Amino acid sequence: FVSYGSGVTWDDVVAESVSNGWHGAENLSLIPGEVGASAVQNIGAYGAEAKDLIFDVEAVEIATGNVVRMFNADCQYAYRQSRFKHEWKNKYLITHVTYRFSRTFTPDLDYGNIRHSLEAKGIVTPTAEELRHTIIEIRQAKLPDPKVMGNAGSFFMNPVVGRDVYERLAAQYEGMPHYVVDNEHIKIPAGWMIEQCGWKGRSLGRAGVHDRQALVLVNRGGATGSEVVTLYEQIIKDVKAKFGIEIHPEVNVI
Repeated sequence: FVSYGSGVTWDDVVAESVSNGWHGAENLSLIPGEVGASAVQNIGAYGAEAKDLIFDVEAVEIATGNVVRMFNADCQYAYRQSRFKHEWKNKYLITHVTYRFSRTFTPDLDYGNIRHSLEAKGIVTPTAEELRHTIIEIRQAKLPDPKVMGNAGSFFMNPVVGRDVYERLAAQYEGMPHYVVDNEHIKIPAGWMIEQCGWKGRSLGRAGVHDRQALVLVNRGGATGSEVVTLYEQIIKDVKAKFGIEIHPEVNVI
C-alpha cells in the first residue's frame, strides 16, 4: 500500500512502482495527469484501470473543511467513471490516493498490439521494465505530445454495446476490432468507427483528428473551444449515422 499526494505526476508513480517491484500499473505508463485525477477519471489503458489499484481516497469536504476517506467501493468506479464526476463533483478536494500494488508481476499482454510490439523486439516474457518501456514506445508512436500539438489525449470513450448489436455490425464489417466485456456486452473501439467515417487526419477549421490515432482530437493552431465542440459534435453525428451507436466525450467540457 502506497499513498501519494494528489499533485504527484501519475507517470512518476508508475516509474517508482516498477523500480521498487510494486506491480499492476505497468500498462498505465505515460498517461498524462496527476494522482488526484486518476481517482476522478478512473484512468485506463491497455486493459488496466486505476480502479484495479486504488485502495482509498482522502479528500477535504469543501463545504465543511472536514477530512473524509472514501474506499474503492464507495467511489462506484466504472469505465472512465466515478462519483467524483457526478454527485460528488465540486464537493471534495482530493488530497491523497492510496494504491495497492502486488509484489508478484503478472503481465497483461493481450490488449492492443502489446504482445506484437514485444515480439518484434524478441521479447516473449517481459520484465516489468520491458513492459513499461514498450507501453511508452507504443503511446509515443501514435499519440501526439500535447506540448507540441494541443490535445486532450483520447477524446471519446469506447462504447460498450450488447452482443446482438456487435454481432449485427460484425457481420457487416469483417474484422471489426472488439473487446469482450462479459457474456452480454462488447466494447467497440471508438477510434476505429471514427476512422471508418473518414475522419482520421481530417480537420474542421483549425481543429482536427490526429492522423495516427482517430481517437485524438488536435488543435492545428489557434482553434477555439467552440471549434473543438463543433468538430466533436459532427463526429458523433457521423458515427451515429453509420453505425447506429452514439459515442460520448471522455473529456469534461467547461
